Amino acid sequence: MRPLLALALGVAIASGGSHPPRAAGAEKPNVLFIAIDDLNDWVGPLGGHPQVKTPNIDKLAARGTTFTNAHCQAPLCNPSRTSVLTGLRPSTTGVYALSPWFRTSEKLKDHSTLFQWFKRSGYATISTGKIFHGGYPPKEARAAEVDTFGPPGALQPRPKAKFVDTPDPHPLVDWGAFPEKDEDCFDHDVATWAVKHLKDRPNGPWLLAVGFQHPHVPCYAPQKWFDLYPADQLVLPNVKDDDRDDLPRFASYLHWKLPEPRLKWLRGAKQWGPLVRAYLASVSFVDAQVGRVLDALRESGLEQNTVVVLWSDHGWHLGEKGITGKNTLWERSTRVALIFAGPKVAANARCDRPAELLDLYPTLADLCGLPANPANEGLSLAPQLKDAKAARERPAVTTHNPGNHSVRTEKWRYIVYADGSEELYDRGTDPHEWTNLAKEAKFVAVKKELAKWVPATSAAPLPNSTGRLLTFDNGVPVWEGKPIGPNAPFPER
Repeated sequence: MRPLLALALGVAIASGGSHPPRAAGAEKPNVLFIAIDDLNDWVGPLGGHPQVKTPNIDKLAARGTTFTNAHCQAPLCNPSRTSVLTGLRPSTTGVYALSPWFRTSEKLKDHSTLFQWFKRSGYATISTGKIFHGGYPPKEARAAEVDTFGPPGALQPRPKAKFVDTPDPHPLVDWGAFPEKDEDCFDHDVATWAVKHLKDRPNGPWLLAVGFQHPHVPCYAPQKWFDLYPADQLVLPNVKDDDRDDLPRFASYLHWKLPEPRLKWLRGAKQWGPLVRAYLASVSFVDAQVGRVLDALRESGLEQNTVVVLWSDHGWHLGEKGITGKNTLWERSTRVALIFAGPKVAANARCDRPAELLDLYPTLADLCGLPANPANEGLSLAPQLKDAKAARERPAVTTHNPGNHSVRTEKWRYIVYADGSEELYDRGTDPHEWTNLAKEAKFVAVKKELAKWVPATSAAPLPNSTGRLLTFDNGVPVWEGKPIGPNAPFPER
């Protein structure tokens, strides 16, 4: 980050940003803000899996603009969602882990979130499902954050016992056909609440946020969604057995010990196929819930004056690089679904320019004619929504824990870790990111140019940061409070 920009942001954050005037004049567009948890690029418009069936997301993409090169700011729920809602990078907020709630930060306690910015411009703000990280905001703080809360984010009912005996007995790390009916899944309830709200035709202008948990673990969905993907015809991800051989050791520290099992265990337990199938089933299930909400919007007569944005908070590995889960700076973790439709958005368009979830806040303000929040670190995507080939002045940057960053352009991915080790991939010739070019002398200039976009500093983790936190303390990597020895073997289970 450039020094003058950092100074300006510091002032803006401290003041919470100036409050915009109430919207006036012509009728403002409404906003339907759809979030999907742990969804990677396995959706029809992104082509991440050849068998995936997402007809409703496909229809939304046909009605709007799909960003084919969109990336999260952090490959973990809490920091990613905090970034989206505050318009700030994790390296600015200090939110890197599964906790704490960002309002515990002195510099963020009065910062205007996306919801608050719209509310102060005359919008009614409504939220249901998982929009903030699970459990946030605390109940006593909800009224200050959003006008109306529907059913909050929660995980669906689970069977009496896990279907899969995974190495880590974490109750959420499981997959299989469950429950019997869509109506028994929590995300169905979230969609039902949103549908009812739209049928009641809320007075505008409004911002309605609908957050779905699927395909987050446990990967449960009714049997009919599994039937879309016959086990004997399933296509598994393309992996390379020695893929980790050219990685710096520090790369493994970012996902050192996770409850999600490694590929080696999945293969040995004959669970790789079942997990992939369950994930695909979960994606198709959530697509159906998205479709219910979009149908209700159309039937309400409000579709033509509503900006719809669908996004996922980060990706998810299903064997690539030898792991499952997130917590990495590679394409599988960082690439996300990002689709806009509605007023001022070109239809049936695909934009290959790098985009960031950080851009959601300024883009929605721009499309709705609101003043820009000077604290926002993202850029409005309005130019690309008008013309998918419009120039983009910077790449996408993802951060996972202090000092670890990925820079993604249309051609390159550059990763630098807290110990200075690096990775470089030519996405044009190596779409799987199998060959690390960082040590080749002929790419020194490329790395130097890409490194200009790495944040100059990383804020310290907020006090009480816990859950998947990695720090680099006096030359020693520390995973969730425990130092990692220089010869400790990479956990393969």
